[in-house]
Amino acid sequence: MSIYVRSMQVEDIDILAEEFGIKQGWHDKTTELFTMYFDEHISSKRYVSVALVGDSIAGYATLLPNDEIGAFANRSIPVVCDFNVLKKFQRQGVGSALMDEIEKTAKQMSNEICLAVGLYKDYGTAQRMYVKRGYVPDGSGVWHNGRNLQPYEACVNDDDLVLWMSKTL
Repeated sequence: MSIYVRSMQVEDIDILAEEFGIKQGWHDKTTELFTMYFDEHISSKRYVSVALVGDSIAGYATLLPNDEIGAFANRSIPVVCDFNVLKKFQRQGVGSALMDEIEKTAKQMSNEICLAVGLYKDYGTAQRMYVKRGYVPDGSGVWHNGRNLQPYEACVNDDDLVLWMSKTL
């Protein structure tokens, strides 16, 4: 299986929305979202890498040069902001290929990279991959909706409940 990673192209917008939003059922992955990603990619506000297996899009990852929320806010540390591999291509090296490219891009901006990973079971593969790649928790604890939670504070175990991690490049 041949994996190729390249920059996002305008033709990817509808394919990404179809594959992730409709076929995979992730309703927040819309044409509007990917149009915004592409526009930000063109203006260098966000870097978007797309992985292909053969001629098929298998996944994508986005990198912001500086995050405005979270544990690394306004520290000029690039942040992996949205990273997904289609279920049918998971555990085949696609995620690693995307992260290789994202880390290479981040290295041009900083000697550090960060990300937030979800805490429920569906994020288990990502959690393990990040640790294997050398990411470590930043020590700030659990965050929800861009805010650091206090001890015993109630929260919902959803996509916005995250642990921040970083890696020296």
